[in-house]
Amino acid sequence: MLDPRDWEAFRSEAHRALDDAVDFLRDVRERPAWQEMPESAKERLREPLPNAPSAFSDVYQSFVENILPYTGGNIHPRFFGWVQGTGTPSGAIAELLAATMNANVGGRNHGAVYVERQVIAWSRDLFGFPPGATGVLTTGASEANLIGVLVARTRALGGEVRERGIDPQRARITGYASAATHGCVRRAFEIAGIGSEALRILPTDAHQRIDTVALREAIASDRAAGARPFLIVANAGTVDVGAIDPLDEIATIARDEGCHLHVDGAFGALAILSETLRGRLRGIERADSIAFDFHKWAHAPYDVGCVLVRDGEAHRATFASEGPYLTRMTRGLASATPWFTDYIPELSRSFRALKVWFTLKEQGTARIAAAIERNVEQASALGAEIDADSRFELLAPVRLNVVCFRYRPQGLDESELDAFNDELVIRIQESGIAVLSSTSIGGRRALRACFVNHRTIDEDLQILLAGIRELGERLARERLLG
Repeated sequence: MLDPRDWEAFRSEAHRALDDAVDFLRDVRERPAWQEMPESAKERLREPLPNAPSAFSDVYQSFVENILPYTGGNIHPRFFGWVQGTGTPSGAIAELLAATMNANVGGRNHGAVYVERQVIAWSRDLFGFPPGATGVLTTGASEANLIGVLVARTRALGGEVRERGIDPQRARITGYASAATHGCVRRAFEIAGIGSEALRILPTDAHQRIDTVALREAIASDRAAGARPFLIVANAGTVDVGAIDPLDEIATIARDEGCHLHVDGAFGALAILSETLRGRLRGIERADSIAFDFHKWAHAPYDVGCVLVRDGEAHRATFASEGPYLTRMTRGLASATPWFTDYIPELSRSFRALKVWFTLKEQGTARIAAAIERNVEQASALGAEIDADSRFELLAPVRLNVVCFRYRPQGLDESELDAFNDELVIRIQESGIAVLSSTSIGGRRALRACFVNHRTIDEDLQILLAGIRELGERLARERLLG
């Protein structure tokens, strides 16, 4: 038996761990946004596989010393690096409770299944999908996007594609996405056996949205060449600048061309919670499938994404399988069909829904929407300050919650600016002041500040700017002195 021999002693240690966790979250602002893990801690995590048992207290102490202090930074109020949610204290408790239940949510008749069904129903209603639409919680938007591509493949080629595979002589299918689309969509085409060559990468307009004229032309050209256009991927918040494609117009194109419309809304789709931002997503309710993450702007702890599919039958036909070990019964634990495993590659699945359920029940959509709106306002404010400071250059309009810019020190030419700004990003991270990431906009390297953080306050913007200016000036002096 692997349970504690002394439950009361374990209870005491568990209370200590919970108290430490609450303190860790309460005091997050007092710590650096990020710090490098020392070699001594890394070395302790290279020790060989243990054979003998250890006391829980010893294992926990090793965690406190060697792991806990060295987070990726995303729970810190000045983490602006990537589109990563910050989680909530209650979400952490929900994870503990889900692990306590240790439910396998591939299917069957138990409470965790019904919690996920409720979360999916809430999501379906949120995006205006019909009652027959299906959905499932995923590891994240990458898996959700893969499911969207696979369902579109089934709708185009029928369920027999699962047995026969894709025969290019029988049906050469093509999909369409903009150059701003996340790389996981290309990877989905590869995993699905369609091949990335079948994904047409189209240009974007001045606002980083897909060029719909180019989209229509590409579809017409492929159709004339004997190909079968089957899928359009639209973005509700591009990864680099947060741009939202013209979803309503694209939905009309998809309808006219007989294509499945999949929306990658990894973080931006949840702007639909906000009355002031909802209009930017007009047309998303017409999508055939939507991918988004609860662990981003809804702040559920990692990991939990979601995919919704309008055609529930096509969704099921993409994954459902039979087997004596999966026999469905009319009563008992093996009842409660349909099972989630019929809608996703996984059979064994964690109880991801509980942290979403807790978050939505405790916070309410109005409070989450207010946090989203505040992030958008903060991005706009930072963009305005960047634009007004001659030391900076704004590289893209601030459309939602992402600010892309670069530092322009005197005395450096264009060829030196990319390396300068990449080094500046690293120094900001190493300083512990804040976390920014980097990207390329129009062929120029950029500092990227992304606001998906309910802990960020206005003071954090001033701390960020002061830190960038100080470190930028110091780096510029170093470069000039050679």
